[in-house]
Amino acid sequence: MLTVKDDQFMLNGQPFQILSGSIHYFRVPQEYWEDRLIKLKNCGFNTVETYIPWNFHEPKKGQFQFEGMADIEQFIATAESLGLYIILRPAPYICAEWEFGGLPAWLLKDRNMALRCADPNFLKHIEDYYDVLLPKLVPHLITNGGNVFALQIENEYGAYGNDKQYLERTREIYKEKGIDVLLFTSDGPDMIEDGSLPDVLTTLNFGSRVEDSYAMLDAYKPNSPKLCAEFWIGWFDSWGKEHHTRDPKDAAATLRAMLEKDGSVNFYMFHGGTNFAFYNGANQYETYDPTITSYDYDSLLTESGEITEKYREVQKVLKEFVTIPEPVEPPTIPILPEQKVQLDRSVSLFDTLTTIANHHKNVVPMSMEEMDQAYGYVLYRTTIDRKADMVMDTSMIRDRAFLYINGEYVQTVYRNDEKKEITLSFPEDINTLEIFVENMGRVNYGKHLRDRKGIIENLWIDNQYIFHWEMFSIELEEVVLDFSRATTERFPQFYEGTFELAETGDTFINMEGWKKGNVFINGVNLGRYWEIGPQKTLYLPAPFLNVGENTIQILELEGTKQQEVHFANKPDLG
Repeated sequence: MLTVKDDQFMLNGQPFQILSGSIHYFRVPQEYWEDRLIKLKNCGFNTVETYIPWNFHEPKKGQFQFEGMADIEQFIATAESLGLYIILRPAPYICAEWEFGGLPAWLLKDRNMALRCADPNFLKHIEDYYDVLLPKLVPHLITNGGNVFALQIENEYGAYGNDKQYLERTREIYKEKGIDVLLFTSDGPDMIEDGSLPDVLTTLNFGSRVEDSYAMLDAYKPNSPKLCAEFWIGWFDSWGKEHHTRDPKDAAATLRAMLEKDGSVNFYMFHGGTNFAFYNGANQYETYDPTITSYDYDSLLTESGEITEKYREVQKVLKEFVTIPEPVEPPTIPILPEQKVQLDRSVSLFDTLTTIANHHKNVVPMSMEEMDQAYGYVLYRTTIDRKADMVMDTSMIRDRAFLYINGEYVQTVYRNDEKKEITLSFPEDINTLEIFVENMGRVNYGKHLRDRKGIIENLWIDNQYIFHWEMFSIELEEVVLDFSRATTERFPQFYEGTFELAETGDTFINMEGWKKGNVFINGVNLGRYWEIGPQKTLYLPAPFLNVGENTIQILELEGTKQQEVHFANKPDLG
């Protein structure tokens, strides 16, 4: 059992230094978990850490999934088979640049619920979730012969609130459900007071300034073990911004500074992985900044699991302090040769609404959450019965929308537009206004966490509210297209093609010539692309491919003349 004695960790009564790396099972194909974990151990680590995202396991209230990439027990068992310990961070909030910080979108249907506090409604949903999740974890605890030796209470709570009653209740739920291993909180060094509990281990999150960070912990809780629960050795990327990197020698030097002071560490990230589907999060400070599909994070392993120079530099440092076992070589993952794939069928989204959308009617426009929709797109439609130029307030649209009048595209609006009022010209006595809205990822950190999507309040047009709306909810959990209905060239358009493979392997889809949208392979949503970068390719792992026939589908939102995509043998992240 992992315990604390004075300023050090003790494992089964012996001094123990935690050398951990973060791998998020929910960002990595299940078939690759062992490969990534072997590389973690080969580098010199003895522990793996992962968050557990609530929205990944309970996407709809009361509907739980723990199969495939959501099989947390299999991930734990795989780590155990390799002799690795595990730190789990169920939270319930995880941040992680993950959609809504891991909270399920359906929480936002209740406009009165307060998040991340002792609101009875919020706590009831947490308890319902933990009633299912925690019993799955208990058999894997070190106290029951497993390899899980620590769990986190909440996550970076000092950066959000000060409700100690909420933190205490989370700890009580753990105890009630049989969690009897070491518990901890984690925050930035200047936020530990509000995020910690007096008799629970306090850990730190930082990327540099080791001595300063340790000093702040000593000032708050003297004689505490030094665990950097998130050692930020890279960073995440946002659309339209530069790709982040960190010098490998600088990261290694900071690690050495921690180890020289007998500190324990968890690398964030050891291996970042991918925000498949619509699971990327967003940040909002001065502007709204959605995170890209890749979560490469400039980690020790690349998004596709390749060993980097940073891995080698860190391994050199670890060898100075610990004995690294003889490495086990995982099987080589093949890379597909470069090829081009034709997409020979297309249909406008407007022509295939009946096969991809759920239809709603309401007096006022409904948000995604009010329609029980978590991700994707909504098409809103109403009638404007006047021939006039009208001013519309766009501030209630989340996040990005294409506007059409009588079937003709007229304008794109975005949440970051400085000008929130636009003028629309309605040419007929009776006009159809359509607004196609994209949810680009809910905010995952800070005061804007309550981030509902779609049209979140009725629209103010020409000094009045517009009533009576149709809504088409497009979540794309399954993309079923009817190409026989193709009658218009209006975007968004779906494209589809097939290709044959004699063997599978990893590849990267180069989206040059395409503007914005999503790519689906054999029904799996690889994530978003956007020509503004920095990311130019989408990672396509071999487990998503078939020997024989494969189907590729692309939803292109803005327009393209392309009829093919290029499978490349290396990524381009900017």
